[in-house]
Amino acid sequence: MAEAVVEIERLCYGGAGFGRIDGKACFVPLTAPGDKARVRVVKEKRSFAEAEVVELLEPSPLRTDPACPYFGVCGGCDWQHLPYAEQLKQKGEIFADTLARIGKVPRELVLPVSPSPECFGYRSRIQLKVARKGGIPTLGFFKRGSHDVVDLAAGCALAAPLLNQALAEVRGILPRLPQLEGITQVDLAMGDDGESIAVFHYRGKDAASLLDCLLAARPELPSVTGAYVKTGEKGEMSAVFGVDSLSYGVPAGLFPGSREVRLRFSRGGFSQVNYRQNLELIKTVGEWGALREGARVLDLYCGNGNISVPIAPLVGEVVGVEGYAPSIVDAAANAEANGALNARYLVGDAALSVRRLAKRKEKFDLVVLDPPRAGAEAAGELAILAPERILYVSCDPATLARDLGQLCGAGYRVARSKPVDMFPQTYHLESVTELIRD
Repeated sequence: MAEAVVEIERLCYGGAGFGRIDGKACFVPLTAPGDKARVRVVKEKRSFAEAEVVELLEPSPLRTDPACPYFGVCGGCDWQHLPYAEQLKQKGEIFADTLARIGKVPRELVLPVSPSPECFGYRSRIQLKVARKGGIPTLGFFKRGSHDVVDLAAGCALAAPLLNQALAEVRGILPRLPQLEGITQVDLAMGDDGESIAVFHYRGKDAASLLDCLLAARPELPSVTGAYVKTGEKGEMSAVFGVDSLSYGVPAGLFPGSREVRLRFSRGGFSQVNYRQNLELIKTVGEWGALREGARVLDLYCGNGNISVPIAPLVGEVVGVEGYAPSIVDAAANAEANGALNARYLVGDAALSVRRLAKRKEKFDLVVLDPPRAGAEAAGELAILAPERILYVSCDPATLARDLGQLCGAGYRVARSKPVDMFPQTYHLESVTELIRD
């Protein structure tokens, strides 16, 4: 492959540094703005090239020493070689540029990135891959650009201390587990109260012996308060021992008028990975939602009621829609446990549910949506419901910008957008965008 010298101008969504080779855009992972590097082109297209660093000729003055010994090999982090202030600057510029370029959102409407209180040790969930090298099991994340597993013997710098303790304990019992070749992944999750759940993904034919062995190993897993084995194409869960759900708190006074609530999510269910920054999302919705007595709120992709249960006491009615049935069970239980009797939760596809609500001529004052990375299929149809305000929580700037373009073409305007750094040391981030009907 051809080699060239590249000067890195900035970082891009995806984590790579951006430079040019003979005028052509070139993306180089693990570089920093201001780096001058000799690179090897590994992929070349008509309009851009991808390359890897061969030699760092002139390191950027921005560079800092990574905290994790696996950085650069493990594919979990992108920017540990940059100070956190620079990560925030780059994320803000990337976010504002994406919204302006794709969604035509004026840059002045994008607020500064809300920083995470913790840059390391913030993750409350991790998914660990299981492999074998020379007959010895390894537990960790995929190497950058491959499906080889990096064995995290020293733990993960982004994971909360409790999860790293659980990781070490699980790693210790792996060699003794039967039919180890059938175990492909171990998910570790924790609440904010010291409880944790381990889910073992198993593709073998003798789940019963694995269940027995894990139960026998319970004394060696003191940091794990619940364990499950996930099998079959539909992901059936078999209990080994312990708790079947985790929980986290939302404090009173987070936004004007808010009460203290406690929210649960079941084993294998979704929760935000950074509890401190999840509060920032809820706080922003509470502050921007113009919540008032009698208002009707639609919460699309509602999950376990993470956003709508905390705001329910301040409005007239909440309707939540989510396609994953176990999360709806959690949402309904959370509403009941926290006295949100004005909230009802339904299993259903978001876009189809919007059409049904529109057909019944139902109206909502506020729509909150928090779709997956692919964005909201329902975005183009929300205008039929004619809510005064839409609050779009997103984990992907590109699909957010696309959907904002649709909504702005359907009679809405972007009032403001706040990026929230849910994932320090990576290029990922969350955001909340407010749209108001013209």
